[in-house]
Amino acid sequence: LTVPRITPPSRCRAGRAMPKKDDGTKKPASETVPDQRWKLQVFYVCFYGFMTQIRPGESFITPYLLGADKNFTQAEVTNVIMPVLTYSYMAVLVPIFLLTDYLRYKPVLVLQSLSHISIWLLLVLGTSVLAMQLMEFFYGITMAARIAYSSYIFSLVAPSRYQRMASYSRSTVLLGVFTSSVLGQLCITLGSVSFLTLNYVSLGFVSFGLILTLFLERPQRSLFFNRPEGAGDGAAPAELDKMARGDGGGGIRGWREAVLCRMLQEVGALTRQPQLRLWSLWWVFNSAGYYLMLYYVHILWNEIYPAMDNRQVYNGGVEAASTLLGAGASFAAGYVKIRWTL
Repeated sequence: LTVPRITPPSRCRAGRAMPKKDDGTKKPASETVPDQRWKLQVFYVCFYGFMTQIRPGESFITPYLLGADKNFTQAEVTNVIMPVLTYSYMAVLVPIFLLTDYLRYKPVLVLQSLSHISIWLLLVLGTSVLAMQLMEFFYGITMAARIAYSSYIFSLVAPSRYQRMASYSRSTVLLGVFTSSVLGQLCITLGSVSFLTLNYVSLGFVSFGLILTLFLERPQRSLFFNRPEGAGDGAAPAELDKMARGDGGGGIRGWREAVLCRMLQEVGALTRQPQLRLWSLWWVFNSAGYYLMLYYVHILWNEIYPAMDNRQVYNGGVEAASTLLGAGASFAAGYVKIRWTL
């Protein structure tokens, strides 16, 4: 649920000096922010994470595609539309991770909100298989961009608060999914609301999420590329900070200092850390496999119980139960002592 703070290897040097004792030197920005300010920022980030998950039509996308509204065949949904989601997610995950840190979170969160709006516009207005494939591509972008929200909170608080704040942000996201699933299920079962109407409601919520995104404060620092000097941990300035000050010449050295090359160098340096390499590969394949299972199981439910009446489709109820358990586990993880080396 949380990531231990790891000094980027591109700045590690042999014989690095031991950390100095507290002798009145300047503390990181996260340590000097007034208590009330960082608490308000964390509260808004958690509220933002909760509200952006309110998409009551999300649990019912598969029956919506297979139903009378879109009338796609099961073979089209299974073999042509759904695969785009998982593979596009894996393709854009690393580039979006790099852009998240380099652009300092907020632009990527805006991109995520715009992708959410694109998803529901295509769901409501699209009629072709190509439109649904494009919808799944935007879904892959929104899922990859979740790392921007997950890491944003680390720019607001001191490292000593990372674990607990990460548990708060994650549990609020899952509570948002729970609320969204319950709302969708109640609308379908008790209100006899159509899947199309539910998607219009979801479009309204994701549009509101874009407005919330615009009010997020853009941090002045990030974990890898935008680290100020004197950050309190003995780290040297980021490579991109050096580039921004014009440190370097032309020719071969010039293209090596291009943003893309710096990003690739950073990735290469990070992958040389066995512990971080193992965690990163686990995250990519675990999350891609999870989403693969999550959305294909909806097709399996339809195969087992092809409900002719929308009121008997219980996708929202099942997802509400599973995410509520996940929210409880995420919250509890913030209070558990974890040996990160294991």
